[in-house]
Amino acid sequence: MTEIARKYDVAGRDERNRVLGEAGEERVLIHERASLTAAGRADLARDIRWVSHLDGDGAGYDIASFDPDGRPRLIEVKTTNGGDRTPFHISRNELDVADANPDEWRLVRLWDFSRRPRAYELSPPLDAHVSLMATSYLARLL
Repeated sequence: MTEIARKYDVAGRDERNRVLGEAGEERVLIHERASLTAAGRADLARDIRWVSHLDGDGAGYDIASFDPDGRPRLIEVKTTNGGDRTPFHISRNELDVADANPDEWRLVRLWDFSRRPRAYELSPPLDAHVSLMATSYLARLL
């Protein structure tokens, strides 16, 4: 068992994913600010918040932004170095926030990030766009 554990560096993988995720969020943040500024809404661009960076990763979205008309956008960013169909993880909390805020919540999916970053955006309900599969369970003693 020890030999198997040594071959799989969970901490290293988690750190690489954290760095990749943060880089993706920063890229989306910059894009949001630039888009609002180009639309003549520098006032809104100044009010964008990098929620996961400032408050932690429990809000159910990473960036609080705006549409040019001032409506809120709650953006969850998912970044991978794989192709556009590479699976990604989404939490129960993120799904709950999406379901509770379907007009505001958006998933921005960045892919091929380290080579040629590209993106698409999904709106709730997410199960209309992706297949959701449980990959972990909370176990409580009976």
